[in-house]
Amino acid sequence: MYAVIKTGGKQYRVSQGQKLRVEKLNGNPGDKILLNEVLLVGGTEGEPKIGQPTVVGAKVEATILAQDKAKKIIVFKFRRRKNY
Repeated sequence: MYAVIKTGGKQYRVSQGQKLRVEKLNGNPGDKILLNEVLLVGGTEGEPKIGQPTVVGAKVEATILAQDKAKKIIVFKFRRRKNY
């Protein structure tokens, strides 16, 4: 069984037991959160249930494992022969 959820302005396909890195959520590590914006549910029987815009009554429960920052990205601009 899988679901497509929306959080942090992005959409993710998730399934049971999967770990996922998303934008920061309110809560502390170890807290359980409820993700109500489920766009699609599938994988059980027949065709997937597609929401318009969300599937009625569907929800995804998740646990916050950590609140940390992603790896730092180096941004570098280069103009050849311009001392830039």
